[in-house]
Amino acid sequence: MPRPPMKAVRQQQLIDATLVSVERHGLHNTTINTISGLAGLSSGLISHYFGGKQGLIEATQKYLLDQLKQALLSRTVGKTMLPLERLHAIVDANFTELQRSRPATKTWLSFWSQAMHEQGLARLQHINSQRLYSNLLFSFKKLLPQAQAITAAKQTAAMIDGFWLRSALSPAPEKEFEQAQILCKAFIEAVIMQYGENRCR
Repeated sequence: MPRPPMKAVRQQQLIDATLVSVERHGLHNTTINTISGLAGLSSGLISHYFGGKQGLIEATQKYLLDQLKQALLSRTVGKTMLPLERLHAIVDANFTELQRSRPATKTWLSFWSQAMHEQGLARLQHINSQRLYSNLLFSFKKLLPQAQAITAAKQTAAMIDGFWLRSALSPAPEKEFEQAQILCKAFIEAVIMQYGENRCR
């Protein structure tokens, strides 16, 4: 397998360092120097590759978004799945080890807060929300009438985000994340069961 180009390696090192810096210092206290120090790279590379700190911050959120996308693809592509199985896979993709790690959770929380003030981050958050809703709706439409499928997709998206947030802020997040997955799946099954058990097939 060919090695990735050095540019890609350096960019990923800086993104990884940004996650750690936000975990340790918070977004506002994360600087070019804290990132480059953690990465063991020249601070000039941040401007060279990302155009500055803000560009790197956005690249870090794009990385977390891409990991969400890849987590779902790895669970679904090339597999024959029932709609309910795919809905469960969507839940699992949002609670992977990376997405519930301390660097990721603290970074997501910082992004959500900053997205109210930064147009670029707000755009990325909108993409994230729409992707989750669309993925859920795709499967719910195979199981429920149109209007109910839309409602179920919106409710489930809100539950996933809400349980993720509550878990991330919990004193015992690992236990809460595990329970959150179970509760989100139970909600999906309860909604589908309202329309008859055969709709799970």
